[in-house]
Amino acid sequence: MKKFAIAAATATALTLTMANAAFAQATQSPMMVATGEVTEVKEATSDTWITTKVKSDLLTEKGIPGTDIKVETNKGVVSLSSTVALTASQKATAVSITKNIKGVKAVSADGLKTD
Repeated sequence: MKKFAIAAATATALTLTMANAAFAQATQSPMMVATGEVTEVKEATSDTWITTKVKSDLLTEKGIPGTDIKVETNKGVVSLSSTVALTASQKATAVSITKNIKGVKAVSADGLKTD
């Protein structure tokens, strides 16, 4: 009877240890997935913030047709475009304003039409 009790206790201990290890693996995977999703959300929020900041700064700058300039941001790279022609000076000012905004890695102004 004593041998049976020792064998049962050993089997129970091994089962609990293995179950604990399996549970730990199962709970870590969703955390890793969630961490990746949070990173993507932060990046999207950052791009949204940059776009909003560029657009607002262009709208408040005198001499720049801010309402006619389209702003798109992807991973910190800002693309400026317009359907209305700008002067070379207005284009240079728009690019300068955009480059001075925190988080902007590069500016593409190929889409800005000039006279």
